[in-house]
Amino acid sequence: MYDVTIIGAGVSGIFMAYQLTELHPEYKIMLIDKGKKLSDRNCRARSQQECSCNGCDQYIGFAGLGKSEGKFNYTNDFGGSLGRKIGIAQSEKLMWEVDHILCSFGGDKAELYHTYSLELEEKAKNVGLDVFTTSVRHLGTNLSFEVFQNLYEYLLERIDLRFETDVYSIEKAECFEVTTSTGNVKTKNVVISTGNSGSEWTYAQCEQLGLVPGPARLDLGIRVEMRGDQLTSILKDTFETKLHIQREGFEGTTYCMNPNGRIIRKYQHGLVMPDGQNKREENAQGNNLNFTLFVPSFYSSKEEADNTAQQIIGGINRGGERIVVQRLRDLKKQEATTSTILSSNSIVPSLDGEAGNLIDEVPNIYLRALQEFLDRLEKLIGEPIDGETLLYGMDGKFYEAKIQTNDHFEAEVEGLFLIGDCSGETHSLSQAAASGLYVANLM
Repeated sequence: MYDVTIIGAGVSGIFMAYQLTELHPEYKIMLIDKGKKLSDRNCRARSQQECSCNGCDQYIGFAGLGKSEGKFNYTNDFGGSLGRKIGIAQSEKLMWEVDHILCSFGGDKAELYHTYSLELEEKAKNVGLDVFTTSVRHLGTNLSFEVFQNLYEYLLERIDLRFETDVYSIEKAECFEVTTSTGNVKTKNVVISTGNSGSEWTYAQCEQLGLVPGPARLDLGIRVEMRGDQLTSILKDTFETKLHIQREGFEGTTYCMNPNGRIIRKYQHGLVMPDGQNKREENAQGNNLNFTLFVPSFYSSKEEADNTAQQIIGGINRGGERIVVQRLRDLKKQEATTSTILSSNSIVPSLDGEAGNLIDEVPNIYLRALQEFLDRLEKLIGEPIDGETLLYGMDGKFYEAKIQTNDHFEAEVEGLFLIGDCSGETHSLSQAAASGLYVANLM
């Protein structure tokens, strides 16, 4: 009989398992994941069509999405609602505990930096923008691998780990019985920490237990690629910033700002999207700056949100990997950008997109939000945005529908907990990991 069985070895599950071993070394703990251990996560496919993984190694397995750039933002300004659920002070304390743990396993090789600037905050407010602030420990792919491999080796000596294991059912009687492809598990408590990648499985299990998911959020936005020096005046004291605009009918927030980075293709939920890569990543150094302005929408169900993304982004993809790109000047003129125009553009695209017209392919609310934001940004930096700035359609950020849980992340089924992104409460690595620590502290 296990004391705790954690399903999903992403950051929330890992940090919960770690904390339990520290607080309760006598506990018998199982950590199960559909994917592989970290050293075996080796998908090298250049496209989703080429990938033959049973659950792509790029997203599923030990460390989950923490394996990618390993960017930990320590803030309650964005990245989820953990502060509202457990209290701002408690959330901040736990996120800094996450940072301490990361550093103890080698994360201190990455410098901590801060985005707060009172001067920028005041200037932004004067032009109708808000500044979200954070402290950042950006591990990068290589260091992220090292840190999580160290965590894996630590846990390997203290808990039971099962990889490449499918969980078929979770049933509750006197205790929980978890039926898996590698044998059944009896356990006093079950913690689901499957993140966004396991949403369909999570909902199916919750439905069997009589739990109903609520509304869902979807963020869609246009990724912007501009001259590398365009935002120098507001980035002189910080590596990046996060700006927010709110107007009647929409709000938008910049995400994943990458000075001197590049744009790459991101594969998620069967869709292909433009994504930013930081200059600190291998072969990612460039001359441009890129970010996405995400606009959130809310839907009655996760299925409705996913269908909307499929219609919009899937429509752009046209069954392949197509991403459309347009110059800002042409968008303002409501004219298509042609491949000839693109080939002589002063801002050289870092992603091979198809020249076209976003007006024909992107709902107006996202174009309106971007243009209003760029108008305000011009006032903030004191100069026009270069007309040859490139706009890529379309980026997406997916969220889980919330399964109702109490203040301890416990569902209506006693002993069943949902943590991390699958709880619907966290949307960042730092908040997901902190939720794992929080629930572990209560056990």
